[in-house]
Amino acid sequence: MKHHDDKKGPSQRQLRVGELIRHAMTEILSRGDLQNPVLLGAFITIPEVRMSPDLKIATIYVTLHNHENEKEIIRAFADERKFLRMEIAHRVNLKFAPDLRFRPDEGLVEAQKIDALLRSPQVQRDLAKPQHDAEDGE
Repeated sequence: MKHHDDKKGPSQRQLRVGELIRHAMTEILSRGDLQNPVLLGAFITIPEVRMSPDLKIATIYVTLHNHENEKEIIRAFADERKFLRMEIAHRVNLKFAPDLRFRPDEGLVEAQKIDALLRSPQVQRDLAKPQHDAEDGE
């Protein structure tokens, strides 16, 4: 018996529940419902929540606009997991409240690296070359 192909990506249900949890997390953060001092002083964005196929695990990606205390903030979220799980269960109507996992979102860091590469003198030099040089090889 063949199961869902893993390469298909998340189902509509996984995407919908992930987005509901992302909105709940954003609301919790913006209202200051967490009393952890590490989290209160941090500028945090939740760009994505990925759900496991059975909806029992929510992996919450956290973008930090100051990476100096990234490990401390991820640890603080883990410490607040029980409270957050209860809050999410209260705000999102699910049969079971998912277990929460927190991961740093590397998307912003990767975008900054790409931007730095594009601005490097070597790339700028290559971009300044006339385009017909590339066509001569054809």
